[in-house]
Amino acid sequence: MANTETALKDAMTSIEGATGVALVDYTSGMALGTLGGGKDFNLEIAAAGNTDVVRAKLRTMEHLGLKDEIEDILITLGTQYHMIRLLKARGGNGLFLYLALDSGRANLAMARHQLKKIEADLEV
Repeated sequence: MANTETALKDAMTSIEGATGVALVDYTSGMALGTLGGGKDFNLEIAAAGNTDVVRAKLRTMEHLGLKDEIEDILITLGTQYHMIRLLKARGGNGLFLYLALDSGRANLAMARHQLKKIEADLEV
């Protein structure tokens, strides 16, 4: 089992093209941990903003009567990919992993696979 710090380090080192990662509480919009980012990419702001994305998707699913769960949300930009993975196991209710990737270096399938593995090992 990995703690938050270990999981974030694992994401940054094992996922090709990773530029930032955060563990986020979407009930409050607060980042519980961040790694990466920089002066041109504030992970705290990204965490809060992507909380709105998660809430909007959950609300839409409720209005549609969909009885399913979100695994991932992918946002593609010109030079970046943003992945959101909702946590399901071991007290992860209300949390998501947020991963920013350089689209020129990242492999989406491998990034998704690795983020899923990190989620499975994460103990919160």
